[in-house]
Amino acid sequence: AWGYCHVPNGWEGDATPVIEAQIERFAPGFRERILSRSSWGPKRLERWDGNLVGGDVNGGALTLSQMLGPSRWSLPGYRTPKAGLYLCSASTPPGGGVHGMAGFHGARCALRHTFGIRPT
Repeated sequence: AWGYCHVPNGWEGDATPVIEAQIERFAPGFRERILSRSSWGPKRLERWDGNLVGGDVNGGALTLSQMLGPSRWSLPGYRTPKAGLYLCSASTPPGGGVHGMAGFHGARCALRHTFGIRPT
């Protein structure tokens, strides 16, 4: 399992104790069940995955135009020009921080276009 917290870009600290304390509040005994720990700051996250600019796990900036819907240059419904290939990530609508919804909508799109199924 992993947990993250929002910190300023360039931050070099370790938020592990703060995260563990918060979980411990609601799940007493949590700390004593941890077998190992690894802490990655923003710079290390970005080195590991260039899409995590400044360690941003939500796919980058969320601007007003991004919140109002997909770009007029994007393909509708998560489809790509390659038949059967669909994209879903923090960089597709509804955007980062809405965990799982891009996959949910992408799966609905794939079912509709591949099998003619319209899930309700």
